[in-house]
Amino acid sequence: MTDIDFMNKVEFDGANDELIDQLLSSGNDQERISGFELYYPKVSRNPEIRKVYNLINKVAQSNASVLIQGETGTGKELIAGAIQAMSLRRNQPYITVNCAALHEHLLESELFGHEKGAFTGAINTHIGKFEQADGGTLFLDEIADMHASTQAKILRVLQEQTFNRVGGNKTIHVDVRVMAATNRDLWQEIELGNFRADLFYRLNVVSIHIPPLRERKEDIALLAQYFRKKFAQELKKSPGDFTQETTRLMINHSWPGNIREMRNIIERAVLIVGEKQHIAPKHLAMTGKDYFAAGGRNRRREDIINSELPTLKLETLERQAIVLALQKTNWVQKEAADLLGISPRALNYKINQHKITHPGWRRNAF
Repeated sequence: MTDIDFMNKVEFDGANDELIDQLLSSGNDQERISGFELYYPKVSRNPEIRKVYNLINKVAQSNASVLIQGETGTGKELIAGAIQAMSLRRNQPYITVNCAALHEHLLESELFGHEKGAFTGAINTHIGKFEQADGGTLFLDEIADMHASTQAKILRVLQEQTFNRVGGNKTIHVDVRVMAATNRDLWQEIELGNFRADLFYRLNVVSIHIPPLRERKEDIALLAQYFRKKFAQELKKSPGDFTQETTRLMINHSWPGNIREMRNIIERAVLIVGEKQHIAPKHLAMTGKDYFAAGGRNRRREDIINSELPTLKLETLERQAIVLALQKTNWVQKEAADLLGISPRALNYKINQHKITHPGWRRNAF
């Protein structure tokens, strides 16, 4: 059974551990790696993601241009991949280009190709991405970073399905579906003169907006479980489940890096946690600021316990906790205050009270 066949049998309310296990164990190696990541919207509990997936099902069967918008790390490329995988062009080339990764002239050559001798260093004819994608789909990531001159040529291809290689006169005809993605507000970019309005309208035949993870709290635990099991499988480890405190922290975290951030944090947690050991907040490697912003309360207590303090006298414990926090932050007082969950002013007062000094400090640091 393919991932597409399997996912078509799944109801939204069936998003659970059993479903994740089936996704990770079904299909060939490539499907085990990519299946859930391509089709995770299908098992999302978030109504906006459900709408996105319903739209994907309709869009996939057409040749319409698609514009996918959302914050960094929300999975725009995964959504584009899902559209391609379910489209009529799924057996044809699927070419992706990161428009932010290349200089203007390099991007133009990469997209449209160039003729031999077109510029210094062009020792051979180069076939561009549009030709490579002929009959299939071209995904342009971070399209807002594209230079205006290249935008004009993209517009021509969308309108006429023709272009010329750099340095060439021959008109080349292609049949290419274009999907694009950006993490910027294109209306604002248009008003600033950075993006062509006519290109926006051409790309925006179908618009898909991916909500950030912080607006999809009902999906956080599901995604976290998937990544925990995925990386346990890849690393051949058997970590325990997330503790209740860890789950609560993840649900309350703002996730500025969205799904990409979650993926990285959980991969690290699975890597460092012991066999059969539950994943605790300390394994998430959140900064002190993120930890306390997400409602964490036990980090100071764990640090004190783990430091094997020789006394329970409150004054001594407080002084040693402050010193421990300062040591962990390389004696940067603002970061230590953040780690301790107090204001920099309060920490400065306690440092003076306990007569704590360090050679690298300047007087009146705050």
